Amino acid sequence: MPGPAVVDWGLREYPDALEAMRALVRERRRGAIGDTLVLVEHPPVVTVGVEGDDGSARDSGLPLVAVERGGKATYHGPGQQVGYPIVDLARRGSDVRRFVGEVEQLVVRAVAPLGVEAGHLRGRRGVWVASERKIASVGIAVDHWVSFHGFALNVEPDLSAFARFHPCGFEGAVMTSLARELGRSVGLAEVRPHLLRAWRELFAEGTGTSPGTESRVPLPAAPS
Repeated sequence: MPGPAVVDWGLREYPDALEAMRALVRERRRGAIGDTLVLVEHPPVVTVGVEGDDGSARDSGLPLVAVERGGKATYHGPGQQVGYPIVDLARRGSDVRRFVGEVEQLVVRAVAPLGVEAGHLRGRRGVWVASERKIASVGIAVDHWVSFHGFALNVEPDLSAFARFHPCGFEGAVMTSLARELGRSVGLAEVRPHLLRAWRELFAEGTGTSPGTESRVPLPAAPS
């Protein structure tokens, strides 16, 4: 089986991408493809995971799609790099918690060379900066031990869209981006080489971080 692959779908409507992602899951289950990272950018949309929404997403005025991933509601839009790792978890110990930590670590490694120190905040899913600003959302689903859905890294999206609902149950002001943290414009093309390097480091066939090691970079507890 070849090493982990990458496909770039560019800008693609969410419902179309969702069906294509599910097709890749079926191919991975059959062994027709190896582990694959899909990179994509979506037109504005709010997706709602299996934990549901408090009604604010429905009232946001944005297109809404219910999906099977973990988590609550989140926003996708231009300027956000979305990544869908289609990975056979059975070959990685069938450990979903470990895998989610590795997806978070992928983002942590990708933003570090750009000068943003990020990590995991205990009790809160996703990737955080300074224990209080969320720079990436993470939510996955698993079908017969093949993962899909994944991460959404805010590179330079319209952050005001998050203020129209409660992303992941938080106030929209909690969301940040690479552009905001760095104080300059950042394009997806600047970030992708770092994402791909981290993807290959963490998901090369037969490798990966061990449970409890560096799959999550801890940050201090959130201030009360």
